[in-house]
Amino acid sequence: MSKRLFDLTLAGLGLLLLAPLLLLIALAIKLDSRGPVFYRQVRVGRFGQTFRIHKFRTMTHNPADRGPLITVGADTRITRVGAVLRRTKLDELAQLFDVLEGTMSLVGPRPEVPRYVALYPTEVRNKVLSVRPGITDIASIEYRDESTLLAQARDPERAYTEVILPAKLRFALSYVETQSLGLDIRLILRTLGALIHR
Repeated sequence: MSKRLFDLTLAGLGLLLLAPLLLLIALAIKLDSRGPVFYRQVRVGRFGQTFRIHKFRTMTHNPADRGPLITVGADTRITRVGAVLRRTKLDELAQLFDVLEGTMSLVGPRPEVPRYVALYPTEVRNKVLSVRPGITDIASIEYRDESTLLAQARDPERAYTEVILPAKLRFALSYVETQSLGLDIRLILRTLGALIHR
């Protein structure tokens, strides 16, 4: 209950205070390329329930029809405004709406697409999906340059499923086993610090 109240309070305040910035982002997206402001993708949430995550659109419309699920380096599908949003992580701010809806938390394991969740070992899957997924977590901080790392791999898809995804799951399990309000606050501060020093 305390975590949910914490999420609702900060998400509500965040949306209120950041409203002018969110409107500017939406306008920039619409002026830069055709398509909707938000990109909605199916992700797996708590207890295995699927939901459509909110992100500010950073790619050409319907990018999933023209490429892989993972984004590698300077993906040609990324728009000019999208490149800025991705670099600054501002595209993730739209997930504050998901926090208000209750499908996400401010802090928790990042939600994956069903295809990758299917690769989770059963015991790991049950533990990781026992909590709401989050906007940020330890893996988000450690792998904030994930697309650059994947661009250096000979086989990006294999590098993600065999190296990065298992590492993310280890971070997720660590969070689930040690979660607390204090840890959430520390991770939020670490995330802000990482964004400021990019």
